[in-house]
Amino acid sequence: MERKVTWETYDEEQMKELEALNREYREFLDNGKTERECIDTIVNTIEAEGYRELESVIESGAKLQKGDKVYSVAMNKSIAMFQIGEKPMTEGMNILGAHIDSPRIDVKQNPLYEDSGLAYLDTHYYGGVKKYQWVAIPLALHGVVVKKDGTIVELNIGENEDDPVFFISDLLVHLSAEQMKKTAAQVIEGEALDLIVGSKPIHIDSEKKEEAEETDTDKKKAKELVKEGILGILKDTYDIEEEDFLSAELEIVPAGKAREVGFDRSLILAYGQDDRVCAFTSMRAMLDVKETQRTMCCILVDKEEIGSVGATGMNSHFFENAVAEVMNLNGEYSELNLRRCLSRSCMLSSDVSAGYDPAFASCFEKKNSAFLGKGMVFNKFTGSRGKSGSNDANAEYVAHLRKIMDEKGIVWQTAELGKVDVGGGGTIAYILAVYGMNVIDSGVAVLNMHAPWEATSKADVYETYRGYKVFVEGASM
Repeated sequence: MERKVTWETYDEEQMKELEALNREYREFLDNGKTERECIDTIVNTIEAEGYRELESVIESGAKLQKGDKVYSVAMNKSIAMFQIGEKPMTEGMNILGAHIDSPRIDVKQNPLYEDSGLAYLDTHYYGGVKKYQWVAIPLALHGVVVKKDGTIVELNIGENEDDPVFFISDLLVHLSAEQMKKTAAQVIEGEALDLIVGSKPIHIDSEKKEEAEETDTDKKKAKELVKEGILGILKDTYDIEEEDFLSAELEIVPAGKAREVGFDRSLILAYGQDDRVCAFTSMRAMLDVKETQRTMCCILVDKEEIGSVGATGMNSHFFENAVAEVMNLNGEYSELNLRRCLSRSCMLSSDVSAGYDPAFASCFEKKNSAFLGKGMVFNKFTGSRGKSGSNDANAEYVAHLRKIMDEKGIVWQTAELGKVDVGGGGTIAYILAVYGMNVIDSGVAVLNMHAPWEATSKADVYETYRGYKVFVEGASM
């Protein structure tokens, strides 16, 4: 069954809209390389378009009415957005849900050390990565350091042209005969992903050096002059002590901006498109729908790449609590009404799909693959092996989505995540499905998924935005 190529369906005006949307998307990616940065960017964007913080509305004693827009943030890493519809929330919501965390490398709590004249930060990778892809490329350091007095120091080093960058070393090919015999999973070990952050020893004159060697501790410091130099820079520039790493969240990500790809500039190459491409298109769809019968909701969450765990993951009660607070401000809350609202809701679990790559055709089943440039993707099921860990959307819901997408001229396709038994993966869909609501995975096809640089089609970004907009403003099943 052949699907349309999106590029062939656009007129001149739509092409202008497509380019404008993708410029905004690239800026979104550049400004939000971590969950915290994403939340800051999103809050600034939605407040400018009339959204109010849910907690401030509660404190004011105000009530919510049709058309009101509120949001709630969890620990600066997840957000839920609501626009109140005409119908009671007990009749359900139209929900878009994506995640804003991406595979990366995290800095450990006791990270700074020196070895053979080089200073390093010790690390632990986050999410599903091919470790060998993260060596010998320019890397940036983003995150926060929280001092004992509560002061928060924000770091973003490596993105501006004048910034230094960092890197993880790899073995030179001339000495790598034994390394090249290892499997890809073992070529670079997890404990070898340490970040090189300096090599220049701090200058200590001979008299002070003799004074510094009076105790064993001082002798060690006198030998670790590169580390001491780094600590001096951190103290002078950011007022950070070594112990402050204990209460820090520092993420190592590829340095550089999102870029257009190809002579025709038809693709976007950037870090973190899984799943910030769906987060951006979900947010923008919400902002561009002015009113609707059903309450619209957008959930953008953390920790999907490691199982949706923790206080900011989809398995937490953050979303359910936010819905309860919104219903209370509507005068609708009861435990039964909350259950009715959630069970009658419809959701697109907005997550990316594997784009068909002809260079690795043997891993795909072509009839059921997503292709770049052929529109938004619906995945009826994900999981691995026998659909393990999957939400499998029911046929009635798929038929409903087919109808509303076709009526509005949305270009879409269906896919699964590679050949049966080749691999697999999951999303947040199964977690929301616990409430009994209709859920299906839907998003953008991606090449190089989970690599430091991922690729998407501008047309698919635009078509997914259009599809999400049609969904949130549409009627229930």
